[in-house]
Amino acid sequence: MLSEEKIKDLEKQGYRLVGNHSAIKVCDWTKQAIRCEGTCYKNIFYGINSHRCIQMTPSFSCNHRCQFCWRDIGFTSDKWEGKVDEPKDIVDGCIKAHIKYLQGFGGSSRKDNKRYMESLRPLHFAISLSGEPTLYPKLPELIKEIHSRGMTSFLVTNGTNPDMLKKLLKHQPTQLYITLPAPDEETYKNVCKPLIKGGWNKIKESLDLLSKFNCRKAIRMTLVKDINMNNPEGYAKLLKDAKPDFIELKAYMWVGYSIERLSIENMPRHPEIKEFAEKITKLTNLKIIDEKTNSRVVLLMEKDRNDRIMMF
Repeated sequence: MLSEEKIKDLEKQGYRLVGNHSAIKVCDWTKQAIRCEGTCYKNIFYGINSHRCIQMTPSFSCNHRCQFCWRDIGFTSDKWEGKVDEPKDIVDGCIKAHIKYLQGFGGSSRKDNKRYMESLRPLHFAISLSGEPTLYPKLPELIKEIHSRGMTSFLVTNGTNPDMLKKLLKHQPTQLYITLPAPDEETYKNVCKPLIKGGWNKIKESLDLLSKFNCRKAIRMTLVKDINMNNPEGYAKLLKDAKPDFIELKAYMWVGYSIERLSIENMPRHPEIKEFAEKITKLTNLKIIDEKTNSRVVLLMEKDRNDRIMMF
């Protein structure tokens, strides 16, 4: 699915290719957590061990060309192409590549030895690295394989493949994320530059499906100043109808390939994210439950609950 030139380019960026269409990339928060220098907001909000998390994707294909995406979106396809690797091979390969990368920390004097040793026994799969994972034809089997090893799965989808979400009802992830990129169809088309027809209606269909899932359900909003950080009434209506467990409002970060499409002025400051979150709370029965200032992210819920922080 990828040219040799693109594979070399991705490896320079820190990606490690697995099989024919999957990859891992060790998150900066994983590295910081091993050194006890900080943790991902998922640790603050949900208790995820940042130093034991594998960031991966089973698919580089994507049907969006989002303005805020920090990945290289110029080479991917909106359709599945080529071979389909088996879930067991993907999980084995991702764990092996992740551990191999982290072994470089073994000689570092800055590492916390206990956390480093734990990092070599990963516990979480964040299926969110690149592309749209629901385009991988065997995604339900991949989730089943991850869980069979006593690991958790955090699946992030753009919501444009509701047919795959229906299949996932039999093999649900630990936490399902749907990205809500806009408050209305016009903004969606401007932000996401979809390669498919009817993308907005597919997202709304996926939001309707959330109520059928028994797993933890989240909606994530990546907010870009002067682009999609508007119309709180539109967002509020969609959130009230979907009724997820968690809503994350996160600032677009001016990094990676997105700097070719947007300016640094499009990156909201944390107070601006919080102000926008407060506008939504006034239109709903949601409340600000938590926040992480340096990640510029705010968590909304109807009310906090004891199992928000998962124990491992």
